[in-house]
Amino acid sequence: MIELKEKKILIEGKPVILMCGEVHYYRLDKNDWQARIDQLKLSGCNAVATYIPWLCHQPEQHIIDIDGSTRPELDIIGFLDLCQKNDLYIFVRPGPFIMAEMKNEGIPHWVYSGCLEAIPVGWDGQDPTTKTLDYLNPGFLEATRAWYKIILPPIKERLYSNGGNVIAIQLDNEVGMLSWVSNTPDLTDHLLDDLSSWLLSYYDTKLDERYPGVFNRGEKIRNTQLRSPTEDYAPQFLKDLGYYMRDRFARYIHILRTYCEEEGILDIPFVVNIHGTGGGRGFTFPIGISQLYESYTQDEGYLSGSDIYFGDFNMDMFQDLYLINGFMDAVHLPDQPLTSVEFNCGDGNFGSTFGGRKDPSSVDLKMRMCVAQGNRLINYYLLTGGYNYRMDQKLNDGNDRIAFTGERHGFAAPISPEGELNFTFPRMAESISRVMAVSDKLAGMNEEKDAVAFAFIPDYYMTESRYPKSGKMKEILENIEQNRNGSSWEVVARAMLLKGFKFGSVDLQNQPINLAKIKTLVVPSARYLHKHIQEKLIQFMNNGGNVLLYGELPQFDMEGNPCSVLADEAGVRYKNTYRDSSEYYLSLESENLSRRYPEVRTHIAHTVEGGDSLTPLLRTYDTKEISGFESKIGRGKLIGLLTHYSCDLTFFGEIFDRLEMKRSLAHDYQHHGIFMTSVGNEDRERFIHILNLDGLEKEFHLFENEVKLFEGHKVALPAKRGLMLPVNVKLEKAIIRYATAEIKERACDHVTFAIQAEEQIIVIDTEHEITIEPSSLKAVKKGNMYSITANLYDCRGEDVTIRFNES
Repeated sequence: MIELKEKKILIEGKPVILMCGEVHYYRLDKNDWQARIDQLKLSGCNAVATYIPWLCHQPEQHIIDIDGSTRPELDIIGFLDLCQKNDLYIFVRPGPFIMAEMKNEGIPHWVYSGCLEAIPVGWDGQDPTTKTLDYLNPGFLEATRAWYKIILPPIKERLYSNGGNVIAIQLDNEVGMLSWVSNTPDLTDHLLDDLSSWLLSYYDTKLDERYPGVFNRGEKIRNTQLRSPTEDYAPQFLKDLGYYMRDRFARYIHILRTYCEEEGILDIPFVVNIHGTGGGRGFTFPIGISQLYESYTQDEGYLSGSDIYFGDFNMDMFQDLYLINGFMDAVHLPDQPLTSVEFNCGDGNFGSTFGGRKDPSSVDLKMRMCVAQGNRLINYYLLTGGYNYRMDQKLNDGNDRIAFTGERHGFAAPISPEGELNFTFPRMAESISRVMAVSDKLAGMNEEKDAVAFAFIPDYYMTESRYPKSGKMKEILENIEQNRNGSSWEVVARAMLLKGFKFGSVDLQNQPINLAKIKTLVVPSARYLHKHIQEKLIQFMNNGGNVLLYGELPQFDMEGNPCSVLADEAGVRYKNTYRDSSEYYLSLESENLSRRYPEVRTHIAHTVEGGDSLTPLLRTYDTKEISGFESKIGRGKLIGLLTHYSCDLTFFGEIFDRLEMKRSLAHDYQHHGIFMTSVGNEDRERFIHILNLDGLEKEFHLFENEVKLFEGHKVALPAKRGLMLPVNVKLEKAIIRYATAEIKERACDHVTFAIQAEEQIIVIDTEHEITIEPSSLKAVKKGNMYSITANLYDCRGEDVTIRFNES
């Protein structure tokens, strides 16, 4: 049985980490399947993931092939059986939408031509620019139900609970993504009829007041007005449409789950994947969370999965990945773990121009951060390339192939279409093997967080649908987009991580703030903020919590109505906004801090005024107006930084101290560029995860609660490398008290450590006599404690293996 419990994936009651590789069987010659599976196993993965393209298996309504009767590569039954024969878990993704660069996003052409009323209608009645459909259109649902009746029976026979190896199924793919990127919110007549009923049930008699002249003039006029909203109700429609689409997506996912359960797909997780990374950054990823969090939190048994498409793992983006994992966790149900169902791997040469090619360290370091934050499933996408065959049906679209990427597909993958391993494969395989060597431990551990959280406000990312002609929508959305991430991520979150804080996130909009776990809350704030959120922050501070407000002082609610309850409670009033220009060098000076910080340039500063209870922290140089302040609220305090400030770690260190933020981990390396966190379980077994973001080796001491770890021994962290350092980790015949080297492999009678720095130390507690390889190394013994010091010179490039001899 597969269970989700306490943020873990349990198989037969035991926590597991699933390392999947995405293999598109339908893009490979059937004779190559075993070779690709062998390469997947060589990478260290213990699971296979694959899309199952409806477009290929039912190219015409009367042509169905799931056993290779028309094309050998379409024998999905044979592929699933082969994966099971190779003792691999299986994660299936049968759509109906699969994307994967498939034409029609994987939907058969006959479905489109037969469901013309399901093709979305955009703002002002315009045609859509993407190949999508209205998910709840009856014709589309009927066709999807028929597809599920075809593909689900062989999957049911191979479920883990039925003696097979299928352990998860994905429902659709990237729901809502196409309508977001095209700004086409599926405004069909069917949708608008449903929306009208939804609005009436929500607002009842107040609906006409909220939408004057819209709902009392007939369906045709109503739908025309909703597709072209006027300014007197545009802000209301912006909010209501977003809420409605969340509900609509959730209903669609529930219907797909119902179809699965009716076909006997039971006792495995139903996966909903989240889209949104773009341009190598995570700024837009929370849009996907906002669209879909009601879909995967509506009931037990759902898994959410991220789509991680970043470039190199470096100082530019490392905080993005940490934050989006935290945001996903913030909206989860208590039992839901983190997963990544499209974890981009390979060299990034998607355009076959060698542009954007990633360093081999990229996938390694990103995966380590995800595992440290509690990801229990990582699906390497795309693990192996393949070919897009030419369809038997003439499409007259230029090549008649199943996908729009040409003949070869996935040429940037670690395994090429021809089966060659590219330069990223060895590092990827090494990192997977390191995690799998201790996966039984990591699978039951959670991140040990400090009493600090970064606020997530889902409605700040409900920006996917905007009427292009609405000035009011534009004003609200542009202000929110300017403040929801950007500087707050690149300055505050980055400073927090570089200072060593291990922090989670809290859904500030929908969840209570647990003061017992969160003492300080960092809030990226726009000019617009829900009244109930402002009131929640006030209550939090009244009870003794502290808040860092970064961005703007809230002055309106999310519909543009005046709302300044937070500012009023803090005793501040908005005054002016100043912007930098080629002729105006907007600058800030510090005040009332422990030292004089250098005057800094900034591109924007919002200023406030207030009474004697206000402590200025930053002022504009020329006008001397307050742009940073501290204010006492109840038993807590509010610090507002209403500007873009440079990522000065000394400055922010003082701000964090004023907010009583306490970090447990620290290091004494003289420069920055180190990410640290720790994980542990109820048995007090732990791993300390450290990542080197730079291309130079670093050596330093680690501290925990201001005490040196590892009895004062230094940690050596090679360039662009990560380490999982064990602390009190129990083996079958010993306990690793600590090690500054990483576990490479372990069995009942031995453990092997990877030696990759000048000097590393391993301390083992065991009642058994030990043998060390290489034999040139000696151990210092005190009682049952063995201390082994290893360096690259003495080991001559070998790893260190400690064998436990029978007494």
